[in-house]
Amino acid sequence: MTVVAARIGPNAIIQLGETFAARQNMDEAKAIYAAAGCLPLLACPPEKMVDEAIVARLFTTVASELTEDEARNCLIEAGARTVDYILAYRIPAFAQRILPLLPSRIAMKILLKAIQKHSWTFAGSGTFQVTSDYVAIENNKIATKLGCVWHEAVFTRMFFRLLRSPVAVKETTCCGRGDHTCRFALRFKD
Repeated sequence: MTVVAARIGPNAIIQLGETFAARQNMDEAKAIYAAAGCLPLLACPPEKMVDEAIVARLFTTVASELTEDEARNCLIEAGARTVDYILAYRIPAFAQRILPLLPSRIAMKILLKAIQKHSWTFAGSGTFQVTSDYVAIENNKIATKLGCVWHEAVFTRMFFRLLRSPVAVKETTCCGRGDHTCRFALRFKD
């Protein structure tokens, strides 16, 4: 029997590289990608889903090789860039125009349902759960000692761009800090 590795969308890797490029810090990017064992992916970014272990190694290396502030900023920017890509190429323009026109709670419910349907692209082998109050990834393999900075940035930017009312996203527990589940509290900013 062949075991298939859990996969994550390539933008977790691509947009981190784009973040380093935008900061004009490719020497640091090369060192981090090399330390994570994925230097070829910096020069030739993946076009298809990638093994979650590769993303986990890369995020863990960013968290350990950079200062905490630098690592957070890189992962936040990479998460925001990932959402920009998703909005440009994956979410229909019609949905992007309609969602902000709906009452915020209804739009949030629709958006959370869509996120849950596509959670395999960013949760890998983790079990994804969603309610109106939180998003959770049980057994999240790409969590780091800094928490799930990338995921938090993805959710925050997605909600900011597609909902009329801003939503505060706050990670309350994290696999990277020894918890069983990464849980992100969701609260409309009134």
